[in-house]
This record gives sequence, structure tokens and C-alpha cells, in this order.
Amino acid sequence: MSQTCILPQSYFGADSAEMDRRIAAAKARLGKRLVILGHHYQRDDVIKFADFTGDSFMLSRQAASRPEADYIVFCGVHFMAESADVLSAPHQKVVLPDLAAGCSMADMAEIDQLEQVWSELEETFDGTPPVIPVTYMNSSAAIKAFCGERGGAVCTSSNASAVFKWAFERAGTILFLPDQHLGRNTGYSTGIPLERMPVWDPNRELGGNTPGDILSARVILWKGHCSVHQRFTPEMVDKVRDRYPGIRVIVHPECTWEVVQKSDASGSTERIIKVVREAAAGTSWAVGTELHLVNRLAEESRTAGKFVISLEEHGCLCSTMFRISPAHLLASLENLVEGRVVNQIQVPEQTAHWTRVALDRMLAIH
Repeated sequence: MSQTCILPQSYFGADSAEMDRRIAAAKARLGKRLVILGHHYQRDDVIKFADFTGDSFMLSRQAASRPEADYIVFCGVHFMAESADVLSAPHQKVVLPDLAAGCSMADMAEIDQLEQVWSELEETFDGTPPVIPVTYMNSSAAIKAFCGERGGAVCTSSNASAVFKWAFERAGTILFLPDQHLGRNTGYSTGIPLERMPVWDPNRELGGNTPGDILSARVILWKGHCSVHQRFTPEMVDKVRDRYPGIRVIVHPECTWEVVQKSDASGSTERIIKVVREAAAGTSWAVGTELHLVNRLAEESRTAGKFVISLEEHGCLCSTMFRISPAHLLASLENLVEGRVVNQIQVPEQTAHWTRVALDRMLAIH
């Protein structure tokens, strides 16, 4: 039976060398029964213990490819651990080292809000709306399940364009949530004009729009955003180009449309890593994404003769990812060694079923 772990003070008293030794010892004790997943945005002193690193969906699939593991410790945030639980085998238990590691963007779309929005759309369209709901991976299992049950799908920042194309083959309009910026950037890249992508504020009647706005919309954008990526501004792009002539700018599509338009390229974390790794020696890059990923990419690129900096001078940190510390990881592992599963993430079966449907639809899209 799972328990909630309130981290004992003794874990904070250990020095880093002792903590590293104990984490390594617990990993060795658990052996193949354990797999540790580390998201790209995790801090260095945690991610060094990960068996796999990657973005949220890649990591969930990696976990599913390790059926011999009884325990999946996900060093990420809550929605990621939910997806891992949905995609894992029945015998596998998913642990989130700190239950307070959430995602502010995922929290901007709640299931009761979405149900109310859908009801308003039914009223506006006078019946079942000709709308496909598409949710970003960065959303709760309940939101994913809602989309799955109503013919929609999940998308990642890597395959959003393909999912949009799939959705438009089935309906005239997409309801995209929770990140308005990824939705706007994806819609624009597929030829949808900005004026046909209204923002829906779930706290206002009809999202703050007129019926005409909604009836003519191609993409209805939920009013949500990533607190990290929204901090990047067009002025930062201008400033870094003035300071470093010839530098190339690559950003995540969770950045605003204005920032993406000013940049040389945009893409998921995996694409950013690939582009910079494959770039020629002597090139310079300003990267608009989370600080821990940028710093690791900068260190790696330095040895390859490339210069990499954050687009934001002081860096943009994901504070909820940063909540997971070596102390939290150690406590999770030592409890597992003692046979105690703490901070287990479990998605109710009905929700898990429709979440799998939405994820499977995404996987079938090429």
C-alpha cells in the first residue's frame, strides 16, 4: 500500500557525498527492479542518477519498455508520473519523489472547467460541436481522458503539427489546451491566420468571445501558458543578437508567437538538443528553454567548439522541477529498499482507459 512521504529532517542534514553514496547503494540493492527517469529540466545532482533522460512522453515509453522493473521513480512533475502510470504494466508502481512537484501550466486547465467549456460549445453550435479536443502532453490525466472519450488526442511539442492535420481531417475546429502559445505557433505554422485562433478564458462567459468568434474559429486556444517559456521576450532576441553578432536563436514552441517569429528555429527539447549537437563547430547559439537543459547543452557544446547561452541573461528555471532534490530521491529509494512504496501515483482505471485511448490515437498519427 502506498504512503505519502513527508521528508524527515535527517535527509536534509546529509552532505552531498554521503547522499550520493546512499543513492548509489539503494540503486544497487534494488537492481533491475528499479528504473529512474529524469526529465531534461531536472537539476544536475538528480539527473546524474537517471537510467533514462528525455522529455515527458519519451520517458513514459522508456518505462513501459522495462517490464522487469517493479518500481518507476519519475524525477519530473505530476502529469508526467500520471502518464507513466497509464503506460506502465499493472505490476509496476510509479513514484514521484516530491508530490508537490506539479506543473503550473497543467494546473491552468481543470476538468470541471473543461466540462463547462464543452457545454458552452454545445450551446453555441446548437448540438454536438464540430470540434476535436486536443490536449498537450502537459496536462492532467483527467484532461487527457476527456479528450480521448470525445474523439480527441494528445500531442507533444514534437508532433503537434501532425496531430493538428489529423484533427482537421475530422473536424473544422480544434479546441487546444492548456498552452495557448504552442497551439498558436502550431496553428500558424499550418496556415491558420491569427484572427481565427481566439483565446478562451475559462473564467469568462464564452471565454470572453462572441458567438461569431467561436463559429469562425479554426483553433480555440485555452488561456494557459508555461511560466518558464512565457518569460522569454522579443527584446531578448534583439539584445542577444546585438551582443553576439551571428548568433543563432532557437526556442521552444511554448514561447510566445512573437518570440518564435523572431527566432531562427523552434522545436521541442529533443529537437533543440539535436539541432545544437549537429551544428558545426564555431557556431553560437542562444537557447530559449529551461536553464538546466541549456547549461548541460552549453557544457557539452564547449568541448565540441560551440558557444551556447540562455536567451535570457540570467536563465529561466522551472521551480517545480527543482523541487525534486537528492534528498527526495534518496528518501524514495530507501523506502523502496525497506519495502515501502511512498508517493505512488495511481490513475483511476476509467480515467486511465480513456487516457490510453487519447495517447494511442497520437501514436497512430504519422
